[in-house]
Amino acid sequence: MEKIVRQGMLYDFYGELLTEHQRAVYGELVTNDMSLSEIAEEQGISRQAVHDIIKRCDKQLETYESKLHLLENFLKTKENEAEGER
Repeated sequence: MEKIVRQGMLYDFYGELLTEHQRAVYGELVTNDMSLSEIAEEQGISRQAVHDIIKRCDKQLETYESKLHLLENFLKTKENEAEGER
């Protein structure tokens, strides 16, 4: 699975667990496909701050997934449905 697709799916499942500021920054990356520079300009922060927030969010969302397995279970269910239709 491509990284941006996984990020988007993790954001869909766990995004509400992020802070409002994290959601604003990370959401621009995964839903609007904005660059770090574009996000920094829009948020009024440095490009490095955007990078740090995204790295922190990636780690946090992966931690949630490792404990709750919502994305994994969703993908298994979709796979089973696809096999059942064959």
